Amino acid sequence: MTLGIVAALHEEIADLLAEMAPGAHVEHIGMRDYHVGTLHGHDCVIVLARIGKVAAAATTTALIHRFNVDEIVFTGLAGGLAHGLSAGDVVIADTFVQHDMDASPLFPRYEIPLLGRAAFDTTPALRDALAQATREWLADEMAAQVSSTLRDELQMTTPRVHIGQIASGDRFVSSAQEVDRLRAALPEALAVEMEGAAVAQVCHEYGIPFAVMRTLSDAADDDAHIDFARFLRDVASHYSHGILRRFLTAKPA
Repeated sequence: MTLGIVAALHEEIADLLAEMAPGAHVEHIGMRDYHVGTLHGHDCVIVLARIGKVAAAATTTALIHRFNVDEIVFTGLAGGLAHGLSAGDVVIADTFVQHDMDASPLFPRYEIPLLGRAAFDTTPALRDALAQATREWLADEMAAQVSSTLRDELQMTTPRVHIGQIASGDRFVSSAQEVDRLRAALPEALAVEMEGAAVAQVCHEYGIPFAVMRTLSDAADDDAHIDFARFLRDVASHYSHGILRRFLTAKPA
């Protein structure tokens, strides 16, 4: 059983790469480095997909065709869409939709042409295991990994796990107007990012189990400015490393 671990930004996988057992090797394919080895007792391929749906789809396809992965987990950042979410919360996807897919009037808005569906489900067993690992890490380790000063700044008193829909698109959502539009169009979506729905579609077409976790760097109803680079370095990197370590440690060999 081989697990593919994917992220869009280097900081989200750097610590996992450092933990790979001796004997790991790198294969360079399509301008990406695929790190092949063992991590916490599991055969893994770790790769930086880069940002955007095309990059994510290309990387996912290579993982399936070249490395014969049996499962895929994507980790990274997202922006909150639903009211009541906070920076430092984690969204575990149960479905994905492409918020910038619009082939109307030939097909209904958001529907993927010829697949007859707009939403793609994650794999329940992987999703539940990832959610459990997240809950445990937030309860047991988060406070020791993320500085109290930063937690106070972000009001990260009790970060929570949410399971629900994530919307993906090739557009960085940063304005209140865009957030309001997405909330109205996709009321079930909890968060927005730029890769997950592409991974979901490829995995659906190839029958590969997958799950996605997203750490929220900001809440859509919060006017405070977030230093993205600082959040990535001092919060999200710890989340990805700690949660996936828990996930792998609990995962049957």
